[in-house]
Amino acid sequence: MRISVQEAPFDLGVESEAFARNAEQIGAIVTFTGVVRDSDAGRLQVMEIEHYPGMTEKALAAIANEAVERWDLGDVLVIHRFGRLAPGERIMMVATAARHRVAAFEAAEFLMDYLKSRAPFWKKELSATQSTWVAAKDEDEDALNRWAR
Repeated sequence: MRISVQEAPFDLGVESEAFARNAEQIGAIVTFTGVVRDSDAGRLQVMEIEHYPGMTEKALAAIANEAVERWDLGDVLVIHRFGRLAPGERIMMVATAARHRVAAFEAAEFLMDYLKSRAPFWKKELSATQSTWVAAKDEDEDALNRWAR
């Protein structure tokens, strides 16, 4: 398992290949990459992402460990960036490896739902005229709630 909270961009191909190379006794690998989206018709100039070092990695590792236990995963990768990101830049990546595809898909979706709604990151969207903190959305909470035990 690898958790990386980093400012630098990551290479999707390199990360995916390295993750797959370590997957023995695995029947499925699922990857997802999130991209900074301009949801306001071309107004977003940059998204600033903040976090608390140490606390963030610990929280991500805890949820990754929960995914490993719930879906019997062979491996997990979570990369999440912070700092200033422009529209179109990669913001995060999740990869899961399991013996069967259903487990790999479900675990990846679980991790993505957690990252979207509960991971300790704070996002601010900046345009030419204003800056706005990104608020939690009901649909993100609903997505996460379906995984409650």
